[in-house]
Amino acid sequence: MPGGGISRIPASAKSDDGRFALGNFSIDEYRPIKVIVIGAGFSGILAAIRFPQKIPNVELTIYEKSAGVGGTWFNNRFPGLTCDIPAHTYQYSFEDKRDWSALYAPGDEIQAHLQSVVARYKLGRHIRLSHEVLRAQWDPRPAQWRVRVRALNPSTGALEEFEDVADVLVTAVGPLSRWRMPEIDGIGEYGGELHHTAGYKPEGKTWRDDLGRWRGKRVGVIGSGSTAIQVVTALAPHVPRLVNYVRGQTWLSPPFAMGLFAELLGREEGAPENEIALRPEELERFKADEEFFKSVRYTLEESMNSMNSYTQLGSAMQTEFQEVFRKNMEEKLAGRPDIAAKLIPGFPVSCRRLTPGPGYLETLCEEHVEFISSPIKRFTETGIETEDGKHQELDLVFCATGYDTSWQFPFQILGRDGVNLNAKWSPHPSSYLSVCVDGFPNMFMSLGPNSFIGAGMLIPIIEQAIGYAVQATTKLQRDRLRSMEVKARAVRDFDRYIDSYFPQSVFSAKCRSWYKLGKEEGRVVGLWPGSSLHAMKALQHPRWEDFDYESADPDENSMYWLGDGQTWNEKTLTGDRAWYLREEFIDRPPVPRD
Repeated sequence: MPGGGISRIPASAKSDDGRFALGNFSIDEYRPIKVIVIGAGFSGILAAIRFPQKIPNVELTIYEKSAGVGGTWFNNRFPGLTCDIPAHTYQYSFEDKRDWSALYAPGDEIQAHLQSVVARYKLGRHIRLSHEVLRAQWDPRPAQWRVRVRALNPSTGALEEFEDVADVLVTAVGPLSRWRMPEIDGIGEYGGELHHTAGYKPEGKTWRDDLGRWRGKRVGVIGSGSTAIQVVTALAPHVPRLVNYVRGQTWLSPPFAMGLFAELLGREEGAPENEIALRPEELERFKADEEFFKSVRYTLEESMNSMNSYTQLGSAMQTEFQEVFRKNMEEKLAGRPDIAAKLIPGFPVSCRRLTPGPGYLETLCEEHVEFISSPIKRFTETGIETEDGKHQELDLVFCATGYDTSWQFPFQILGRDGVNLNAKWSPHPSSYLSVCVDGFPNMFMSLGPNSFIGAGMLIPIIEQAIGYAVQATTKLQRDRLRSMEVKARAVRDFDRYIDSYFPQSVFSAKCRSWYKLGKEEGRVVGLWPGSSLHAMKALQHPRWEDFDYESADPDENSMYWLGDGQTWNEKTLTGDRAWYLREEFIDRPPVPRD
């Protein structure tokens, strides 16, 4: 669709009888619009697909600070990295990858899939890798975002900065992207091999390439979250000694959907629950039978989207899950009741992030694995000393100690009047439906505050969040607007909704979680106040009345966008002039059978 620009008809063109000079553009002669997206993970890749697909005359640039696409799946390579959601559901709604090697796919397989999506849709023309955004600032005069970027000059090899501008800014960076080493005395004195799981980079393509040099080493793993659980389970079979330092308690569930998955695959009754890998004949069936794949995926997603009840305090499902999970943990730790007493929580299931951790509990019971719950006192040159006075000699230590959970962007975003978003989000972030913030016009977020879910599917929510940004950009272009900005009252009202919703949920219980800025108690800032399906519905159809607008046109007549009374195809006698008869535009009503 051509770009006709913005007609600048002076206000004096109005006549005494109230008439005004019509715009010299057709109703669908859309002005050019520029979009900048920050981040090329799941959200950014989707934005690269949807913006050019849905918006005519759009210029799109995606800045990604890493050297590859995939976000967390490109940046993380730690031992045992897998997704803890069934792989067949962990893809865009329009994708149908059927050759996943396991129910829980390895991280490198997920990253390779995202790379294949980029290649198939030819998204590389929009994505700028190794380009780090330093600052984004709203300029009210042209109603644009000025974005400062740092990148390597390929000619000189020097880091250089430049400025780009956009009508619309989309942040597509997750909150768990900045890792940090734990603040433990003596950590700088330790002489062995030391990694944070998020900062570890294998010498080869994957962590398996480092196994050869680790096989004789004594290994320590600090943490008990989903990452630590995967590292312990992956490394224990390959090393002579492994020590897991665990400060807190955590619920371990049986593998999500494993029983249902086994049933759908037709596995024999009593098949091992930890048989995560697909058997050759199962893999071939998925490849050969598209309808079978779609049926399995649909059933898995419907099941995963039926679990919200267990996040409610005192619900029957919450009580049932606590009983089932406790029994499962006690049975797997039957040989180590001392570990069970320290690891099984007193808080509700899902108060902190729930993880299946297949094989972890069994690993803790192995003779060469030690579980230490005494707090770490300090690192020494050769290992770790705990507060009970004991010292472990260690050659390799993985710190699975999490991320900066403060919801502070690693770059400046300055809105109207120079307001810094990080300052506005102190002591906690507030947003409108997780997708925008008052005082920051023409800016939209995917995976913003209160966007994640404790039960259900996340990727469909990402699709709706990017779809929301696309719809808003369409409105800016179609309605000939300079800016749109969510009303402060709408942000305040969403805050009130959040504060009213979470006290009835398990997330309000006392447990340390990134959902609550890494605290035991306080405001829940990580999760959507409702189910995953609830979030999808809320974002599906924007409430335009919750926004304020500035017109890009010179005339005060609100119908100026109607232009000169015709469409572009009529004006130029090109294109389809009976498009409404094409099948995709016909809304055929069902014919009653009775």
